[in-house]
Amino acid sequence: MNKSALLLFILALLIMPNIILAQGQKSVNQYANPLKNVTITGKVIDKDTGDPLEYATIVLVDKDKKTTGGITDASGNFSVVVPKGVYDISIEYISYITQNIKNKQITADENLGVFYLAINMESLGEVEIIAERTTVELKLDKKIYNVGKDLTVSGGTVSDVLDNVPSVSVDVEGNVALRGNENVRILINGKPSGLVGLNSTDALRQLPADAIERVEIITSPSARYDAEGTAGILNIILRRSKLQGLNGAITTNIGYPNSAGISGNINYRTGDFNFFNTTGYNYRESPGGSKTETEYFNGSEPSTFLNETRDFDRKSKGISTNLGVEWYITDSASLITSVVYRDSDENNDATNFTDELDSNKNITNSIFRFDPEEESDKNIQYAVNFDKQFDSNIDHRLTFDFQYENSEEIEQSLIVQNGDEVERVQTIEEQNSILLQSDYVLPIGENSQFEMGYRGNFSELNTDYSLEFNENGDFVEDGDVSNNLIYREYINAVYSQFGSKIKEKFSFLLGLRMEESRITINQLTSNDFERKNYVGFFPTLNLGYEISEDQSFTLGYNRRLSRPRSRYINPFPSRSSPINLFQGNPDLDPSYSNSFDLGYLNQIGKLTINSSIYYQHATDVFSFIAQGSDDYYIYDTSQTVNINDADFNDLNSQYTLIQVINRTPVNLATNNRFGFEFTVTHRPTQKWNINGNFNLFHSTTKGFYEGTDFGAENVSWFVRLNNKYTLPSEIDWQTRLLYMGPREDAQNETKGMFSANMAFSKDLFNEAASISLNISDIFNSQKRQSISTTSEFYSDSEYQRRQRSFNLSFTYRFNQQKKRDSGERGDGNGGGDDFDFEG
Repeated sequence: MNKSALLLFILALLIMPNIILAQGQKSVNQYANPLKNVTITGKVIDKDTGDPLEYATIVLVDKDKKTTGGITDASGNFSVVVPKGVYDISIEYISYITQNIKNKQITADENLGVFYLAINMESLGEVEIIAERTTVELKLDKKIYNVGKDLTVSGGTVSDVLDNVPSVSVDVEGNVALRGNENVRILINGKPSGLVGLNSTDALRQLPADAIERVEIITSPSARYDAEGTAGILNIILRRSKLQGLNGAITTNIGYPNSAGISGNINYRTGDFNFFNTTGYNYRESPGGSKTETEYFNGSEPSTFLNETRDFDRKSKGISTNLGVEWYITDSASLITSVVYRDSDENNDATNFTDELDSNKNITNSIFRFDPEEESDKNIQYAVNFDKQFDSNIDHRLTFDFQYENSEEIEQSLIVQNGDEVERVQTIEEQNSILLQSDYVLPIGENSQFEMGYRGNFSELNTDYSLEFNENGDFVEDGDVSNNLIYREYINAVYSQFGSKIKEKFSFLLGLRMEESRITINQLTSNDFERKNYVGFFPTLNLGYEISEDQSFTLGYNRRLSRPRSRYINPFPSRSSPINLFQGNPDLDPSYSNSFDLGYLNQIGKLTINSSIYYQHATDVFSFIAQGSDDYYIYDTSQTVNINDADFNDLNSQYTLIQVINRTPVNLATNNRFGFEFTVTHRPTQKWNINGNFNLFHSTTKGFYEGTDFGAENVSWFVRLNNKYTLPSEIDWQTRLLYMGPREDAQNETKGMFSANMAFSKDLFNEAASISLNISDIFNSQKRQSISTTSEFYSDSEYQRRQRSFNLSFTYRFNQQKKRDSGERGDGNGGGDDFDFEG
């Protein structure tokens, strides 16, 4: 304990006898002259974690220097009876900054409200407090998931963390969805980042979980945020300390199937400079597989069948690092410069066994196909952030951001079929992007705030795709498929918003964003050039009403859009197999949505309920249409033939021809999504913590394509249950159960999926270290089973990306310590609503 903490502790000891004496005399004074006594109440909260502070001290000193006061209970509440008068009031807690109220006149019973105490960095010296327990905070336009000691993600990745976040689900392929909608925008520290890269799902599996401080779930984004992402925004905040001296942590892990990794974060602050770095390296093997049984109806002819079995042997390794320095130019201005670098490689050996069957399901031909795909990704990002505060007011500020990013992804494979090299495929993607952003925030009075800003996103993506076939020993490029596409996207946006809190109960945040989009599609191979320019206005409204300290409502409205990705508009096909092709559509337009969200929060003792009802109406929705094409594939010769070719009938008589299926996105329909979700947390005892999240949604799609009705209705849900209990010898045991309900669209029906994770953890060396064992997908049941039905074929498939896995991790912290719970509450919003006007 350093000198500042020791002095504060001695002061508390000196004050405590007076408080105890005052508490002992309270009932006597109250009954002696009740008309002269009043009751003051309030609540004390940890500003950073939102936890209630038990045993915080409330000290009242009158004009005669008489001292009285009280302490907070397990929920952070206090109630003190004092005579009417004028007091100097202080709210104190060891190692926290004291809050003072001078010359407070008290003439009647009064609630002083909520006091948010911040940790006193100087009193802590060189020891950083790390939150042990995960909490969820509620703000006017977002939920904040503070990443604590989640055992099931120890030694894992960002993708594992997101799979534990309320309202968020991650499917077997790593695709992230918010309330069941995959059109979600993922940001790092509030901005697009090289840590996410061209392929966000792969990148999220490279970034270590220990690097994350919190995840912001923004289902009703304010005007400050980009309008992109109809489902909402997930903002991942990386850990960075501002404490003097050196502190950090390092984590190592090994697992089965074979995996290993090491990651660490370190901070060193001296004087006006803070140096920080987060680096992680990992190696992972992920065996998986799939099987598909397809029936082709063949019009008036008897049906034929095709059975495909694929085995995936993935090996990935990668390193990511975030290195930066923060310069505190003055007490009110700072400059941060950082460099992000990510380099990863993946070898994906896909073995495909295919059986062709006749109408009697007799095998007529068997094919062995081996696709050893190699992939490498490199990202580098440079960023500069300037932050200026005015008038010693942390809320009155001007910020400026500059960010440059270069990303490169190379995929290549040499496909072997029945022992012969038949195809050579290569895709090279390079992206350059620049971000410019400036925001100005002006507090107006005590409870209002005005904000305005600009953001410019300028990016260019160059995609070079090459497909070659082996013809008599030489590889010849297929000019109908190989192509080079340059996609440019320039977006300029301005916004303003105003928020206010009225009578400590009602809050609102009203904003408007304008985005001008300029998109060019330059198809070098076919000399096709297309330009799309459009301007959109996106209003936002967030309302909050606080019924009491434990009960509140929020209501949000926003208009957003989804721009088609470059892959969606590339008209040349890419192939996952020779008979299943994906082809982009250059005529795709953005999809727009209007969303409403009504939230309710209630804390009943140790039980916290956080629920919401939401509705979204979207137009020009991207829908993927699967159709049989005029092309047929011959496995025997690795040749594709068109039904209109002169030699089609001759080839059809010699070989079995398999119809090629094309999937393409179109602006098909309107979609209405209505849903309900709630998160319940309960802490029956200090050693037992339970939380669950349930999301139910109904989706209706209406649309026609080439005379065919692709309308569909779908009711689906997912439920997640986390149970954590401290066993004897202080061993923590955590179990997570997840069930994703069935879902359906016009052509596809996906069955429900269940998975279970379990973990154990033990602290060592006086909490300076921890060891954890994590078992992921205990029952090996995380498989996607789906059925596709069209007028031309029926397909039944099963897919598993990764099998059951075991992971053992060890973490060592230096000059850091975990922060124990200050009360027995369950995880909730941290003891009250914080209606900050944040964007």
